[in-house]
Amino acid sequence: MKIFANKGNVDTAQSKAFRLNPVAAGCALLLTAMAANAYAADQEAPVAVDATTAEDKKKEAAAPIQTVVVSGIRRGIEAAISVKKNADSIVEAISAEDIGKLPDQSIAESISRLPGVSSQRVRGGGAQAVSIRGMSPDFSTALLNGREQVSTGDSRGVEFDQYPAELLGGVMIYKTPDGALVGQGLSGTIDLQTVRPLDFGKRAIAGNYRREKNGVGAGSGPDGEGSGDRFSISYIDQFADRKFGIALGFARLDGTSGSTSRFESWGSGETQYNGATVKVPYNGFNAWTDQSEGTRDGVMAVLQFRPSRDFNTTLDLFYSKYDRLSQSRGFQAPLNDSWNDPASTVDRPGQLINAVIANGSATSGTFNNVRPVLRNDAQKSVNETKSIGWATDFKINSDWRGRTDVSHNTASRDAIDTETYAGTTGAMGNIGFTAGSQVFTSSLNYADRAVTKLTDVQGWGGADVQAGYIKFPKVEDKISALRFSVKRDLPEGMFFSNVDLGLNISDRSKRREFTEALLSIKGGGRFASVAMPGSSTGGTAGTGLLIPTFDPTANLGLYDQKQKLHPDIYNKDWVVNEKVTTAFAKMNIDSTLLGKPLRGAVGLQLVNTEQDSTAYSVNSARPVATVNVGTSYTDVLPSANFILDVADQQSVRLSVSKIMARPTMNDMRASNSFGIDTTKNIYSGGGGNPKLDPFRAKGLDLSYERYWGIKAYASVAAFYKKIDTYIVTTSRAFDFTPYLTAGTPVLASKIGEFNAPINGKGGNMKGLEATVSLPLNVVTRYLDGFGVVVNAAVTSSDLNVPDTSDGGSGNMPLPGLSKQVGSLTMYYEKHGFSARVAQRYRSDFVGEITQFAGDRQATYIKAEKVMDLSLGYEFQNGPLKDLSFSLSVNNLRNAHFIRYRKTKDNVIQDDKYGKQILLGVNYKM
Repeated sequence: MKIFANKGNVDTAQSKAFRLNPVAAGCALLLTAMAANAYAADQEAPVAVDATTAEDKKKEAAAPIQTVVVSGIRRGIEAAISVKKNADSIVEAISAEDIGKLPDQSIAESISRLPGVSSQRVRGGGAQAVSIRGMSPDFSTALLNGREQVSTGDSRGVEFDQYPAELLGGVMIYKTPDGALVGQGLSGTIDLQTVRPLDFGKRAIAGNYRREKNGVGAGSGPDGEGSGDRFSISYIDQFADRKFGIALGFARLDGTSGSTSRFESWGSGETQYNGATVKVPYNGFNAWTDQSEGTRDGVMAVLQFRPSRDFNTTLDLFYSKYDRLSQSRGFQAPLNDSWNDPASTVDRPGQLINAVIANGSATSGTFNNVRPVLRNDAQKSVNETKSIGWATDFKINSDWRGRTDVSHNTASRDAIDTETYAGTTGAMGNIGFTAGSQVFTSSLNYADRAVTKLTDVQGWGGADVQAGYIKFPKVEDKISALRFSVKRDLPEGMFFSNVDLGLNISDRSKRREFTEALLSIKGGGRFASVAMPGSSTGGTAGTGLLIPTFDPTANLGLYDQKQKLHPDIYNKDWVVNEKVTTAFAKMNIDSTLLGKPLRGAVGLQLVNTEQDSTAYSVNSARPVATVNVGTSYTDVLPSANFILDVADQQSVRLSVSKIMARPTMNDMRASNSFGIDTTKNIYSGGGGNPKLDPFRAKGLDLSYERYWGIKAYASVAAFYKKIDTYIVTTSRAFDFTPYLTAGTPVLASKIGEFNAPINGKGGNMKGLEATVSLPLNVVTRYLDGFGVVVNAAVTSSDLNVPDTSDGGSGNMPLPGLSKQVGSLTMYYEKHGFSARVAQRYRSDFVGEITQFAGDRQATYIKAEKVMDLSLGYEFQNGPLKDLSFSLSVNNLRNAHFIRYRKTKDNVIQDDKYGKQILLGVNYKM
């Protein structure tokens, strides 16, 4: 194993934004009911029922051309409604309103506007990870044109910002299983889709350019704002009498974010003041100002050859490279640190002085003996995704058709994370505070390079010198898949209209490597110091405290590096392999029930999984050996989706299924470390568990849908999931025999305690979802051009899992679960003018961050409402026809990203991202 070769060596203004609540949702549904009669009265002829029969499908297949009409916001909404209406499963859909033009800046943001779907923002303010129906991103899977995608992250959840929205034609989210869909998730399946060139009636070319301003209003002033450019071009054409088609797309993002602030409190505490115990608002704090820059290039190509109705072959190519650089400057101040040794040469206990006391609490005051650590850090990474897929549909004989699909997808992340420390080499300072304020005062000018130097400030390395720290994380993930299926129509009059049989074999391998090193001043010892390069200074999260700034990645020559050897670091290195064989059968329904049209599908999947992991077994501080452990299991997954057309354009859907999700990659690692628990005189350790079975569940879904052609719809849905087993980390009895060596101390028993993930007990999840998509001209012609899309979801679960958040204890809610999520979009589009304002909401939830050691960690995240605005105009005729301009403002009300520790009043991070303003021009021909 190559990776192991070197190891031995909240803003109150937000509350004024329009709020999505049950009353608003109820009003919208009432409005829809009123619209039903109004719409019917306005029509000269009734709208035909869109019940798709087997005969209809045959006629559609015979149609040589599917003409795609591009017409802005309504085009995207109507195309998505059509997909949802005709799907066998319960799905949600997004369709591009124009070539190369999905409605949001990020595909994750577009997805998070769908019913029961939410996203988590990351540093810089963009949405990256997506949760479906209250479950964390690892419980859903991402597909590209129906093929499973791997991840540049540390587990299964796909980073959706790796996929430029400009290169996608649409997205479909399966909330219930489809018997012929391979690689499905437990919470849902997200299928990203590129265009098919032969579905277009003619050549299409579109170009788009947007200039952006980032971090506006974040509180860092004009100098803290960022800027950037986005450019995309799409080309679609058909040749050889429409037998051959090609689609090409390129998208580039190149920009710098605004300076964002995050304030992390160490919590409140108590100290002595004038002989009495008083409460203080801060034990200490971290104040950070972050700025990131990135360049993302995405390329998409589709080659399609269809010489006849009996043969169609399509080659899909996709490539994305995202270079990121995030830089942070920080002020870390231990204030109420009474645990320090008064005789320490590094730091001494802080004492409260000059305080104002009210009701036993210090409303203001000063701590002395403060030796802060001034930070200039950088995280640099190169993220790449490559995907190729080749699918061929062909006629076998008069009854059977076949399909082959071969694909390969890789993802990689190569990063360097650098920390540098600076501080005073002599005198300690005083820091003044005021309760309820994040502004502080200082007795020393820390921005003066004569006062602060690069040095080992707090002795964090113990016996080793640590004037900084550097990590080299690396992830490689790849999957290859081969699929073959056959399909035939069944005789007319049967309950089932056709049958689809197939086999899919996939082979996935994910590798994670971590190398870490201590930084010390070149050629010096513990107390060595050196002046910080450059002359620039910068603020830290609006605290009023300035520090010297410089680029750490460009100045690594100031340091010596010493590799850090520790069991926790060895445990970050692992390889996980999965080979999954899926045999599937699906039968579509075309029948009647009680005289009403009945459609849908039943399916069965037989899924065999062989999994193993190779990693280190660590005894005390060094690896004993590499170990390989694995297991296999087989799941039988039936599914049934029934759609009963109870009335004209009204249907009831019922879905029952058995579903599964494989464990997270980190939980499946074979890594383990162990030693001796001297209090119990037993072997004890911890690590991963490659023998884990998957999460397993049973699902029940029921929905009612009312359509008005493809112009409007309303739906109400309920779902229930009985989760049979949920993976939790706990301590259990463990036989250490395979890991003992001649040098291991001999104890009375080889059975000890091992802390690792296991398949624990399950629970249930249930929820309600309501959606209305309505052009308001169905209410009155005076509102022609206006429309509204609103959805709301309420989800609950009796599952509680061990609290693995920072400083957590006891249990915590299910990760990813927001009890309420929703979105409201209002738009206007007429005579070339368009306007849209959209807000998405999710209540408090447990999310995930990457903590300082580079591992994933649960964290509590406060509820947020994010509002976006877009305006546009497209010339309708004349020499400028098809030229359009747009103005977009994202995060219009500057919603903060807030993390807290267990209770909402214990805020540990408050990020202010500011607004993003984009001015764009688009031309199509």
